[in-house]
Amino acid sequence: MLDTSSVVSEGQNKCAVKCPHCDSQILSVKSAALLSEAHPLPNPTQPKEQHSPITEDLAEWWVVEDMFTFDNIGFSHTVGTTKYLVCADCERGPLGWHDNTSKKSYVALARVKHV
Repeated sequence: MLDTSSVVSEGQNKCAVKCPHCDSQILSVKSAALLSEAHPLPNPTQPKEQHSPITEDLAEWWVVEDMFTFDNIGFSHTVGTTKYLVCADCERGPLGWHDNTSKKSYVALARVKHV
């Protein structure tokens, strides 16, 4: 588990959330709520001969209730009921996932930068 005390205030992000690769701003201050719940997310790089994605279980997420809250984010094609979130500028990721059923998005704290 990550130490979230430096990035959380009153259950929300107290820092801007940026892409760790190109510095593009993804979320403004106080635009997402913290959720501590394990969920798998595919690794950013996958072996070429891999038939099913290798995933990492991540436990801290920024929950975004409305996709229009994002300052900048890209969405993958739908896989089941999920779309993966990538940086809209450099297209690297996945940084999180979007649930097509609930319409909520989840950004992994471990995959972004807080400034």
